[in-house]
Amino acid sequence: MASSLSSKPFLGSSRTEGFSGLTSLSTDLSKLSFSAVKISVGSRNAKKLQIKAAGSTFGNYFRVTTYGESHGGGVGCVIDGCPPRRPISEADLQVELDRRRPGQSRITTPRKETDTCRILSGVTNGVTTGTPIHVFVPNTDQRGHDYSEMSIAYRPSHADATYDMKYGIRAVEGGGRSSARETIGRVAAGAVAKKILKELAGTEVLAYVSQVYKVVLPEGVVDHETLSMEQIESNIVRCPDPEYAEKMIAAIDAVRVRGESIGGVVTCIVKNCPPGLGSPVFDKLEAEFAKAVLSLPASKGFEIGSGFGGTFLTGSEHNDPFYLDENGRIRTVTNRSGGIQGGISNGEVISMRVAFKPTATIGKKQNTVTRDKKEVELIARGRHDPCVVPRAVPMVEAMVALVLMDQLMAQHGQCNLFPINPDLQSPIEPKVGVSKTTV
Repeated sequence: MASSLSSKPFLGSSRTEGFSGLTSLSTDLSKLSFSAVKISVGSRNAKKLQIKAAGSTFGNYFRVTTYGESHGGGVGCVIDGCPPRRPISEADLQVELDRRRPGQSRITTPRKETDTCRILSGVTNGVTTGTPIHVFVPNTDQRGHDYSEMSIAYRPSHADATYDMKYGIRAVEGGGRSSARETIGRVAAGAVAKKILKELAGTEVLAYVSQVYKVVLPEGVVDHETLSMEQIESNIVRCPDPEYAEKMIAAIDAVRVRGESIGGVVTCIVKNCPPGLGSPVFDKLEAEFAKAVLSLPASKGFEIGSGFGGTFLTGSEHNDPFYLDENGRIRTVTNRSGGIQGGISNGEVISMRVAFKPTATIGKKQNTVTRDKKEVELIARGRHDPCVVPRAVPMVEAMVALVLMDQLMAQHGQCNLFPINPDLQSPIEPKVGVSKTTV
């Protein structure tokens, strides 16, 4: 990723309009660069400023940059800001990557990749050093010839056309950066975040499939207080309820054999989230979650707590009454807020839902246009998921964990740097004996 600041017009402003307080810029800073940002400053008479951002880096304190393309040599990530002296191994990352990898069942893409990761830097003798962690995963099952038609014609509802509109060029094979293989770096980084969150605060991030097409898991069937990874991973669709899991699998099988695709919903919860994470106004915790999960391929909608359903309630019906539990902690009787109030976590279970559209690349004839603006019909080839939601589960978990890790470091840096107010604040530590709330 390369961002740059060079002397060109910034939003059409003159030097005196936007920067009247800056009377001079030292020529000693004529070239300042590092891996994430490149800044070039001209003479004090420079009239123009220009900023370019590539959009491949996420986070402020726990920063993750992903790289690579679907049919290139490999994909991966660089994690910067990871706390030092934390035990991390390739095996820790591989568990999560195996949940994400293609070819794991008949309802996922048949592409065969082991997605075996290598940690190339930032870890010594099994512990983090505090320096950037580089994770690399090679691509081994590329079939670039499957995309010959897509080099000419745009796939409907895919990123082919918009990448051309933005860059004037694109990586045709597999969709390049728009491919879900980009998420390997996110899941690897999320594995690091999940392990640290669990160790530091007892925080657990769990996601599961709650809807496939028209098969909807009824609210309340899954007990979020007792939900476990074992329940989620007990079947290939990752729905913790066996009865509805079979219905979802059947729905995917029905479209898979017809070259069609369907969408669905992933529900994600956070247990034992420390209270106080998130900031007022622009950096509310739910806003950070929304940006994170809506950056995932094929994501189209986001709800937290009662979501859109809360619009059917009155204030007295929707409010979550407070009470004191047996340990003197402030809790809520219900949790329609979804564990967040005023943009800040309140210590209850955080619950959110992410909607994913049907996979854009399908094996049916569709009307489209070519790069040279001719109307044609296209039957897309290649290997694609008939429904993305089973493999989206670890992706959602990873993005939520990255948000929480970033917010936890921000909270410690601002509000826990000095002794806390014990009458109002809680120390960040693993939680035990937390009683249930109702929804």
